[in-house]
Amino acid sequence: MEEKIKVLLVDDHEMVRMGLGAYISTDEEIEIVGEANNGKMGVEMAIDKRPDVILMDLVMEEMNGIEATEKITDLFEEKGWDVKIIVLTSFIEEDKVMPALEAGAFSYLLKTTKADDIVRAIKKAYHGESVLEGKVSQVMLNRSRKKAPKHDCLTERELEVLRELGRGMTNKEISETLYIGIKTVKTHVSNILSKLELEDRTKAAVYANKNGLTDEDK
Repeated sequence: MEEKIKVLLVDDHEMVRMGLGAYISTDEEIEIVGEANNGKMGVEMAIDKRPDVILMDLVMEEMNGIEATEKITDLFEEKGWDVKIIVLTSFIEEDKVMPALEAGAFSYLLKTTKADDIVRAIKKAYHGESVLEGKVSQVMLNRSRKKAPKHDCLTERELEVLRELGRGMTNKEISETLYIGIKTVKTHVSNILSKLELEDRTKAAVYANKNGLTDEDK
């Protein structure tokens, strides 16, 4: 008989632990090896029980789920142990999602997730396959869009031209400052407007200032 997937439940609501534990235990491939009602106890039990998968709540007293996830991840990495932490929470806000994933959470599910889907997520995590609630993927996408400004697509020379546009320079002045021909400047300006989807050089100048590209240390 194959060894069962050892699961630890960490949640401050007894009814949640009881309900999840009762349902998950009906699966022949999974064994609940422990329950913890806060993050601190979760860390201690993780070290003691060495589960394969942990279902981790986020908002708890005596160490929240994000802190517990980070501690468990670090401790297990130091010891060369493997564990997959699945966040199971009611929160979908970016200030919960991103810190949890950065702390080492492998999967992220909402408590509205169907019980059989949670069981499937446990099995997938055990086999190295992450599962993210659809809304979480959208949060991550929005975060990446925020972190990657439009001007990241510009070449180094185009950025230099955009910076000078922001400082109010004419094509001739940009040409003299950057030691390039006026025709080349015009080509760069055209490319900048196209890539940034801007109507004219005035809008480009506004963009440059709004994004801090004219700062002296840029």
